Amino acid sequence: MEFLKAASLRRLPASKWQFSSSLTRGSWICNSCLASSSPALPRRFTTSLLRLSATTSAAVETKKPYYVTTPIFYVNAAPHIGHMYSMTLADVLKRYQQTLHSRPSILLTGTDEHGMKIQQAAANKDMHPKQFCDETAEQFKELAATAQISYDRFIRTTDTDHIQAVEHFWFLLQEKGLIYESKHEGWYSVSDEAFYPESQIEKRMDPFTGEVFMASVESGSKVEWVEERNYHFRMTAMREKLLAFYEENPEWVVPGKRMGDVVDWVRNHLTDLSISRPVNRLSWGVRVPGDASQTIYVWVDALINYITAAGFPNWQPGRREVGGWPADVHVIGKDIVRFHCVYWPALLLALDLPMPTKVLTHAHWTMNRTKMSKSLGNVVNPMYVMNVHGTDVLRFYLMFEGGIANDADYSNDNLLVKHKKYLQGGVGNLVSRITRSKLWNLREIVARSETGRIKFPENILGKLPATVDKHMENLDPVSAIRAIMEVITEANALISEVEPWRLKKSTTQEDHDIADEMVYLAAESLRICGILLQPFMPTKAGQLLDILGVSLEKRTFKNTELFSDLSYGEAMIPPGKGREDSLFPALYPGLQAAEEKLRTVKKDRKRAKQRQRLWQKDEEVDEWWKAQATAKES
Repeated sequence: MEFLKAASLRRLPASKWQFSSSLTRGSWICNSCLASSSPALPRRFTTSLLRLSATTSAAVETKKPYYVTTPIFYVNAAPHIGHMYSMTLADVLKRYQQTLHSRPSILLTGTDEHGMKIQQAAANKDMHPKQFCDETAEQFKELAATAQISYDRFIRTTDTDHIQAVEHFWFLLQEKGLIYESKHEGWYSVSDEAFYPESQIEKRMDPFTGEVFMASVESGSKVEWVEERNYHFRMTAMREKLLAFYEENPEWVVPGKRMGDVVDWVRNHLTDLSISRPVNRLSWGVRVPGDASQTIYVWVDALINYITAAGFPNWQPGRREVGGWPADVHVIGKDIVRFHCVYWPALLLALDLPMPTKVLTHAHWTMNRTKMSKSLGNVVNPMYVMNVHGTDVLRFYLMFEGGIANDADYSNDNLLVKHKKYLQGGVGNLVSRITRSKLWNLREIVARSETGRIKFPENILGKLPATVDKHMENLDPVSAIRAIMEVITEANALISEVEPWRLKKSTTQEDHDIADEMVYLAAESLRICGILLQPFMPTKAGQLLDILGVSLEKRTFKNTELFSDLSYGEAMIPPGKGREDSLFPALYPGLQAAEEKLRTVKKDRKRAKQRQRLWQKDEEVDEWWKAQATAKES
């Protein structure tokens, strides 16, 4: 093309970069892509509106808030990286609805403070359980504050309104004839606070002590045989209702692979649920109304917190949704799926209460492919990481690397490398290239922008908002943030190819026009990505948009449409002059060693896989490797 020849640009691969001779704004992207990127109401949202239209006029005027919850965290130990992951997932979902879609939203988090583990942990420290809970709950509050979790209530199961809600819930179950008293015997795990059927118990051996013990197949926790008289919930009476609900809502559990486990449990392992413990065994909890000799089962107590915060039992007719219920999303770890996806819906069905819309079940974090454990000393303290590297850096890492379906492996080395690649070398580098140059004035370029010659491959920038919105609707923030970072990577690659700083030194006007066009494309990439990154990195994304000069009222989802804002370009805060004061300063300590360590780990894993393949392929080679191993040991 003539303008490329005149600019003396090296030819770019046609399959990667697209050019057009048109200088009209619409030629950047096809009409269908523009249409697909326009914001659409999620199906959950329209369903909520339909439900509200059937209620009283007062309820219609007050839109149902988007209600997302974290699990309430057990306070028998200090918070770790898994707790922050649950919190951050829920916070990103809430901020996305509230910040980008301007929807009233509620985030609930808190602490679970009753039960045998708390009673024992407090006794070991020679403390009253309430004092122990007060101290540990503050650590979770501190974590939430440092991690910028925008919760609307931090609930504690020792709160007065929650205790009253639990007692009322019990009364309603009793009124319906769904509670009975009988002798109970079975395998009980203090660690899990749960009974397990015989079919879910197996013998295990402690690899360190050689002790043989009975354990839960599901969790691996030690169990003990318990015989006692207590109260039971007729959960088997809910079996058909549960199965019907699962059949009508096959995508209720996210990811879908865990839905099958839930259905299997209800079909093959469902029994009536023991929902109290004798006070002589468990005194720290809510007493059974009318029977002070029994304490309500900790999981029944804990699950009710979600409706306590939504105003139960003081719901006015037609105004239940004002408090948020039913929850739009319960965010939980995969280890408590049975409690939230079997016990909780059974309890709700028993009282004809609405079900939560979705349950997002995420995987765990490991270290060196090993489950984190205090006894192994491989538990990550998120407070330490945030103090060293910053809150937004850890939030980014957890969302980018975290596992929904499969476990993710935490590594400080990997955090440093991902920061260098995507934040410092990606977002930060692009910001510096666009905003620091003295060869152009960004505000003037944005104001007079007429573009069309340079496009992203396959129009990924134009499609990005719709792509991110779809991922978030599917409760997949991990895929959403990876899609955003892909655009940042492509923008950096494109600006490196076009080299606007070189074109600006040319003597031809056409070269200057191409340079301006490239700068504007990169600026649009940063503006759109910055808006979409707000739920993930609230502080750094806000600073990015401030550097670009994007006004506060133009940072919502509707503003992510290409060319929808021509008013930015004048910085509200300086972009910095060097590496140390840039948007994402380099995390120098240990970076080079971290990169080398990761390369070594990858090589070792590759060698291990090669050896494994050889062993499977050739018995002689297998014997040779075994001989080498024996010789090395001797």
